[in-house]
Amino acid sequence: MPALFVGHGNPMNAILDTTYGRAWRAIGARLPAPRAILAVSAHWYLPGTFVTAMARPRTIHDFGRFPPELFAVEYPAPGDPALARRIRGLVGPEVGLDTGDWGLDHGTWSVLVHLFPEANVPVVQLSIDDTLPPAAHLELGRRLAPLRHEGVLVLGSGNVVHNLESYAWGADDSAPADWALRFEAEVRRAVVNGDDAALAHYERLGRDALLAVPTPEHYLPLLYVLGARAPGDVVGFPVEGIEGGSISMLAVELHSGPDENV
Repeated sequence: MPALFVGHGNPMNAILDTTYGRAWRAIGARLPAPRAILAVSAHWYLPGTFVTAMARPRTIHDFGRFPPELFAVEYPAPGDPALARRIRGLVGPEVGLDTGDWGLDHGTWSVLVHLFPEANVPVVQLSIDDTLPPAAHLELGRRLAPLRHEGVLVLGSGNVVHNLESYAWGADDSAPADWALRFEAEVRRAVVNGDDAALAHYERLGRDALLAVPTPEHYLPLLYVLGARAPGDVVGFPVEGIEGGSISMLAVELHSGPDENV
């Protein structure tokens, strides 16, 4: 299976007819059918590594100040407790099996409603341990890489650049900040070159990194996807754009065939 990182941006992308939603639907239409999905979302960020292990994960509306139509969205995909146990076996016994506390948050379902709108593919979600350094998240992705050979789509959902303080609310098409463009370009370069050290130590990019990644939770899902890279994988960027001047919507796809979106 390919591995895919998606910049999810505004939760309203789930229900509005946007450029990004249409692009996600196009990706879903051409992806090979997965037997299951492992999602790593920016919005399950807490001390410890957990994986959802319930048969029916709930749809979590983890946001406020949005219209009722967004709160009404349900994504009733089944879970996969056996896959959760497999993930624990790959990563280690420190992975907790979550049987009811979490579910699928909007970082996961706002993208999946477009990728797989029928909600018929089992989904498990992996938490991001906020006590670990970025390099450790990259290593977790490497441990999860065998899942790609087992029909599992590894899906990261966050944003390479995510600065809400600089976001132009009500003006999603405002000009991108210079620092956002520079940081995104450096990330793209490192991804194409397989420069994992640069990606794990993004803070070395100085002021641009401080502005682009003021907190790491939206950046870290990318490292899980890149950690699952296989030898010979081709890198594609099937979605591009910056919302509100400071939210990168860049998507990164890894797969074994040629790609015109590099």
